[in-house]
Amino acid sequence: MTGHGGRRSQAERDAITVEIGYALCSAAFAAAVVFGAVAGPALLFALPDTLETVLLRTGLVLAPVLFAVRTVGVLVRFGRPAQPSQPGRTNPDS
Repeated sequence: MTGHGGRRSQAERDAITVEIGYALCSAAFAAAVVFGAVAGPALLFALPDTLETVLLRTGLVLAPVLFAVRTVGVLVRFGRPAQPSQPGRTNPDS
């Protein structure tokens, strides 16, 4: 059901599906980049055991948190109605 009481059109359902896919893919990419940046040195270099453990655990905590935040952020932004346009107004003070 839409906000105006009717059923969603096929175009609206398609837009939602695309937005969910975008949210999940961009969140997975961002999480992978952050994990690689944080935990990568521990996986590539011979570091002290304590530092390796800290880097791996930090990466394992940050990646899913970033995934969730990015996914929710994209979907919430998509759910907001577009702001009405104001043709001819180029300056907020006009």
